[in-house]
Amino acid sequence: MIHRKLRLFSGTSNPPLAQAISEAIGTPLGDISIRRFSDGEIYLQYGETIRGKDVFFIQPTSALANTNLMELLIAIDAAKRASARQICAVTPYFGYARQDRKSSGRTPITAKLVADMIEVAGATRVLTMDLHAGQIQGFFNIPVDNIYAAPLFARDIQERNELEKVTIVSPDVGGVVRARALAKRLHVDMAIVDKRRPAPNEAEVMNIIGDVEGKHCILVDDMVDTAGTLCNAAHALVERGASKVTAYATHGVLSGPAADRLEATDSLHELVITDTILQPDRILKLGKVRILSAAPLLAETITRIYDARSISSLYN
Repeated sequence: MIHRKLRLFSGTSNPPLAQAISEAIGTPLGDISIRRFSDGEIYLQYGETIRGKDVFFIQPTSALANTNLMELLIAIDAAKRASARQICAVTPYFGYARQDRKSSGRTPITAKLVADMIEVAGATRVLTMDLHAGQIQGFFNIPVDNIYAAPLFARDIQERNELEKVTIVSPDVGGVVRARALAKRLHVDMAIVDKRRPAPNEAEVMNIIGDVEGKHCILVDDMVDTAGTLCNAAHALVERGASKVTAYATHGVLSGPAADRLEATDSLHELVITDTILQPDRILKLGKVRILSAAPLLAETITRIYDARSISSLYN
């Protein structure tokens, strides 16, 4: 299919993902110049006309989060001033999503602030993947398409495992809905890791809700950051008799001590993540990290947005 008014552009956050999306759609990436002034200010210019076009700017707002977010806002503003017909911010990883409420006094709701900035900059639509909190969609007054990695994970799990031996595990109470949905899709059992800290500065106690004895336990989460909770949960599952522990997470933030923790643990067999965040060489060289491409799913979603076709039917 020829998409005459569709234009794809890549920011500097994750060019390989943008290129893979471009190849899946069959539309080349557009000409854009992005560079930095000596003081760090961002300069951006579209190298082709986008007047009356549907612009999709691909830019996960991962590390360096502030720089990548500012680049996204500048790209949206430039597209608006160049008279683009529609401007979709394609942010497979939506930074600041963890700050979606006031967790204590005198703190910001930064997810709402970022939503406001994207909207004010001129975006007419947002495409993201596995938001940390689904209610963030309500922070926007423009359409937000929040797609899910569950079909990718389900297919991979089915191809690599005997399902009768698999139990899907939520690493905390907050991830129960996500784990239950995947367990239902695969028709397997589910368990929950209940993490509690008896008192300040005391070690966490991991209680396992569900039967994991002799099972291949698959931990499912939307993101892995420092990998502390993940490694602790894997250790608790092994202690309770799990035969093997694998983890699937959409976004591999993997900051701080994450690489060291993953390398040191014997409890976690493998961590599977998508390519929504570009990984450094140190992570890629870890023997237990495997990457699934989200590009085909994102490409299909982009074409459905452009053609005004249903997105929810992707998951039926």
